[in-house]
Parts: sequence; structure tokens; C-alpha cells
Amino acid sequence: MSNAAVTAATSSRATAAGKSALARLGEAFVGRLVILIPYLWLVFFFLIPFVIVFKISLSQTAIAIPPYTPVLGFGDGLAGFFAQLNELSIDNYTWLTQDALYVNAYVTSVIVAAVSTVLTLLVGYPIAYGMARAPAMLRPTLLMLVILPFWTSFLIRVYAWIGILKPEGLLNQLLLATGIISQPLIILNTYTAIFIGIVYSYLPFMVLPLYSSLEKMDYSLIEAAKDLGCPPTSAFWKITFPLSLPGVIAGCLLVFIPAVGEFVIPDLLGGSQTLMIGKTLWNEFFANRDWPVSSAVAVILLLLLIVPIMLFQRAQARAQEQDR
Repeated sequence: MSNAAVTAATSSRATAAGKSALARLGEAFVGRLVILIPYLWLVFFFLIPFVIVFKISLSQTAIAIPPYTPVLGFGDGLAGFFAQLNELSIDNYTWLTQDALYVNAYVTSVIVAAVSTVLTLLVGYPIAYGMARAPAMLRPTLLMLVILPFWTSFLIRVYAWIGILKPEGLLNQLLLATGIISQPLIILNTYTAIFIGIVYSYLPFMVLPLYSSLEKMDYSLIEAAKDLGCPPTSAFWKITFPLSLPGVIAGCLLVFIPAVGEFVIPDLLGGSQTLMIGKTLWNEFFANRDWPVSSAVAVILLLLLIVPIMLFQRAQARAQEQDR
């Protein structure tokens, strides 16, 4: 082989190596960018707003715009900024722990959300199971029917339940016409109405993850259990339900977390006497214009939801490591 051919071959190999190195760098950059985008989203739309709300919760109420003080800024230089930082305090958090109204609102919200989550699971599990066992041709239609309520405004759907549950509403008229009851039931403006509203509104959030888990399950395991003499009930609790636990956990979290801070349903269906933290937060923020206290309420609510989820995820990770 001539020197020119050797030089050309060497040059082509160097060019190919350079291109492959650039390709690897490009792939690495794209891979890191894909990972970076969710973190940037969390920083801009979760962390920064949380820091702002947390700072307001450490401020004091003032008749001004904005209605709190201090408003941090560098107008007075670095020394003035640190002087403003010294004005921040945890008085709002101390006051919340001393007022029974807020403690009762937190406890009531957690209880209502927990009961609503259990009821939604009891209603949603059979629906998801039926969808997963339905013929493959019918499943897209059933999924569309589950998602169909989202095509209507959430507020309109809640208002519709007022017409259904009020004393002269459709439900009482039906029960009176069939002779089941002799006088109208008082359902509206009670916690029963709140449970009905939450279960109805958040049912798709329970059904969809349950369906995703049940649809992927290998139903030959159920047939094998039946062949070995396992009753259907035992087969469900020993095979079907454990395999669907990821969907159960995801559905319960998707229902419980927004239900704790729910405002519209308790306000419209529960009446003015309903004590939940979402209504309390709204009253402090808009009616009383006490932004520092309302911010403290929001921070505690956020921690009340995030901390248990983080502990649960850590426990799940440890369990998976032990299984390996």
C-alpha cells in the first residue's frame, strides 16, 4: 500500500473517531438535558414558589400592598437586606399551634380525605377490575367513559350535585316517588354530601392507575390457583390484590393528596359550617387578607402531605433493595 493510501486511511479513521466522539458527546448532552428538564420544572414551578410562600409565612401582617412586612429587597443595600431578614419570625406557626380552629381543620381534612379515599377505592376497584377483564375491543370505549367527565367543567359537575342532593332535588323526588322515604332526606350541607362529591369527582384518578395494574396482570395465575383448589375469594386476596398494589397505592395518593386541600366541594356541598383546611386557607387569604397566616397554613399543609410520601418512598426503596 502506498504512503498516500495509508495517509488517507489514517485520516478517514481519525475523522470517524472524531465523529464518533462528537456523537457520544451529543448523546450525553441530550441524555443530561432530558434529566435536567424535570428538575428545572420543579425548581421554577415548585421550589421557588414554595420559598416565596415560606418567606411570607415568616412575615407580619401589614395594611399595605403587599399586605405583609418586611418586603425583602436591596434598596437599602446589603446591610438593609440582612436587617429585613432579622425581622422574620415563626410567630405565625406558633399561633397556629395554639388556635384550636386550625388544628381541628387539619384533623378534619385528613379524616375526610382518608374516608373519601377508602370509599373511592371501594367504588373504583370493581370498575377497574371489570374494565381489565372486559373484551379487548370494549376497553377503549370503557376508558373513554371513565375520562368523559373531564370534558365538562369541574365546577359545573359539582353544581349539578346541588340539584341532585337538595331537599327538593332529583334524589329526594325519586325516593319519595318510589315510596322508599316519606319525607326528604337532608344530605346537602353535610359531610355525606362532601364524601359523595369527592368520590364522584376523583373516581377517574383511582380507576385509571388500578386499571393499568390489573390490565397487565397475568390471569393465568388465577386459573392455576383455581386448578389447585383455591377458592375465588382466596385467589383474589392472595394473587389479584397483591399484584394490583402499585395501582392501589398510586390511586390512593392521587385521591388523598388533592382531597386534603379541597375547597370547592366542601364549600358548595358542605355548607358554611364545614371546617376543612382548604376553606380556612381561602378565608384567611381572601376574606381576612392575612397573607402571613394563610402562607403558614399552606406550608404546614404541604409538609403534612410531602413528608409521609417521602418516608413511604424511602421505605419502598429499602424494601426493594432487601428483595434484591
